[in-house]
Amino acid sequence: MPAIHSSLNCFLKPLFLSQISISFSKFAIPKQVLNSRNLCTLASADSASSHNGGRSGALSPLPVTEEVQKIDVNPPKGTRDFPPEDMRLRNWLFHNFREVSRLFGFEEVDFPVLESEALFIRKAGEEIREQLYCFEDRGNRRVALRPELTPSLARLVIQKGKSVPLPLKWFTVGQCWRYERMTRGRRREHYQWNMDIIGVPEVTAEAELISSIVTFFKRIGITESDVGFRVSSRKVLQEVLRCHSIPENLFGKVCIIIDKIEKLPLDLIKNDLRYAGISEEAIEKLLMVLSIKSLTELEEILGGAGEAIADLKQLFLLAENFGYSDWIQFDASVVRGLAYYTGIVFECFDRDGKLRAICGGGRYDRLLLTFGGDDIPACGFGFGDAVIVELLKEKGLLPELDLQVDNIVCALDYDLQGAAAAVATILREKGQSVDLVLESKPLKWVFKRAARINAQRLILVGNTEWQKGMVGVKILSSGEQYEIKLDQLE
Repeated sequence: MPAIHSSLNCFLKPLFLSQISISFSKFAIPKQVLNSRNLCTLASADSASSHNGGRSGALSPLPVTEEVQKIDVNPPKGTRDFPPEDMRLRNWLFHNFREVSRLFGFEEVDFPVLESEALFIRKAGEEIREQLYCFEDRGNRRVALRPELTPSLARLVIQKGKSVPLPLKWFTVGQCWRYERMTRGRRREHYQWNMDIIGVPEVTAEAELISSIVTFFKRIGITESDVGFRVSSRKVLQEVLRCHSIPENLFGKVCIIIDKIEKLPLDLIKNDLRYAGISEEAIEKLLMVLSIKSLTELEEILGGAGEAIADLKQLFLLAENFGYSDWIQFDASVVRGLAYYTGIVFECFDRDGKLRAICGGGRYDRLLLTFGGDDIPACGFGFGDAVIVELLKEKGLLPELDLQVDNIVCALDYDLQGAAAAVATILREKGQSVDLVLESKPLKWVFKRAARINAQRLILVGNTEWQKGMVGVKILSSGEQYEIKLDQLE
């Protein structure tokens, strides 16, 4: 291997960096500045300055036309910026969302952030109705920033009609907006991972969805001792209400009230149920059933012939086959707060109880029919980005995601900056990342930047070496250094 030219070698050895002094004084005014057009501009400015009584050769300052107004540098309340370090974490999280979806054979879709307000105005009493960012656009149309993704999915499925064969296995990672009270892991904008299965009526679909979430947790280091799934079925409530002759049109309203059972005092829940038209006897039976945490106990009360018991038994059997039975437990109080759920519902919680629900979902068989589409069975879940990051912090599982660059390329002479750009282009075309030093900087600065961006190699373009078609290379982790021909640079 040829020895490095002595002048280049001194640049490459950090021990001698303090002895290096490069003067760029002769480049104080770049040649491109001294063209005829710029000289004329300078002359005109000089002349104007003389006429105004200023010093000869001095440029007059530009007149101040308006006062600079300082802006609030913080984003709107409840929203976030994503500087590079946060963006690396977000990309890592989204990559795992997408990779799990790929492993389960799902295709990615997306929808507009801005939708028709009518898409989200369903049942009075839903929190989501009061949390909409909605307004009238210039065409006098009522629109809203989407607060969730499932209605948009339903709209797209109806739009596609029979042009897409069932079942559909679609996923999306999209931004959602809700004007709500902020707590830890809850913001007014967040990103959400949704996976949905359209066209499968069997509980195998819900079992597959829960399996995908468990797979995601395992990929990022979360175990069954950290989180669990509470599982129930809205058909349990339907059977209780049917026994007490409660009209079916009250079912959705009852579910919305019951969903707040952990947030409100029990007396308020009872009052809301009375106001909805539920009898005292039905309220007591309902609250008794909601306290059940055992599927066996539920079967003793409701009997084993109902759909709710059959669905739940099948789900727990499938959980054993999928290998996640230790992750799930029955909890009759889980109903979910959205009116469109019809069957199995589930929520994921952290076992320490420090965070709100990590994700949730279930079956929503009649949603497409409600929007004017065909009566197609469907189920899915939503998984927000904010709570899972809080959980990873709690468990000390946040990954170290420092910036990493393959190469940093630097010209040792101003006239070689074009050559350095050519070297950077060659490496980039080979798929390597390159941080090209765009200014004339001392080598001490270059080494500091290389350390900050975790560059693997430093490539120096010096005059003597370039004339031979070579560049200098230093492997920054080991200190190894050598010269190499440009066509052999990998």
